[in-house]
Amino acid sequence: MKNYDMKAYQKKLKHEMDDGRYQHTLGVMYTCAALAMRYEYDIQKAQMAGLLHDCAKCIPNGKKLKLCEKHNIQMTETERRNPFLLHAKLGAFLAMDQYGITDKEIISAILNHTTGKPNMSLLDKIVYVADYIEPKRNKAENLPEVRKLAFIDINQALYRILSDTLKYLDKGSSEIDEMTVKAYEYYREKQEGLAENAQLE
Repeated sequence: MKNYDMKAYQKKLKHEMDDGRYQHTLGVMYTCAALAMRYEYDIQKAQMAGLLHDCAKCIPNGKKLKLCEKHNIQMTETERRNPFLLHAKLGAFLAMDQYGITDKEIISAILNHTTGKPNMSLLDKIVYVADYIEPKRNKAENLPEVRKLAFIDINQALYRILSDTLKYLDKGSSEIDEMTVKAYEYYREKQEGLAENAQLE
């Protein structure tokens, strides 16, 4: 992996984000590094993906829509109705366009950090889980348990987060993105398969 100027990127993000979002971003970056150490993944790549995962978050929703249209970024009807969901897709584009990121794994992790997807790479999982458990987070149900689980079995932690997220969205008025459902179903089958194999042994 080429060396990126992390300090320059942090300075740019600090200017473009409100303080709460910037502190969250740093928390995700450091949590990504910790998970990368645990699962023997490239620490710098994990940090870079964590640092840039929300680079489009603070762009106003109307502008998100316009930028996606301008750059031919495909949008679902759910995303058009809820443009805040576009920050992952737009963030992946900006990571390439404004930050010079060419690493496909980093781009994928930014792209999928909100909804997840079936068959995620290790970096996809690291960023998705880190976004949920970083130190500034405090509202999610079962957070202490998920934080512990993240460093024991990242696949179980991922499945638990997807499950808890769908339960939370199902209770409220927010629309559920189809990709989150697909990711949940994929990892539910994985976990059920593991449980069946364990019973047969």
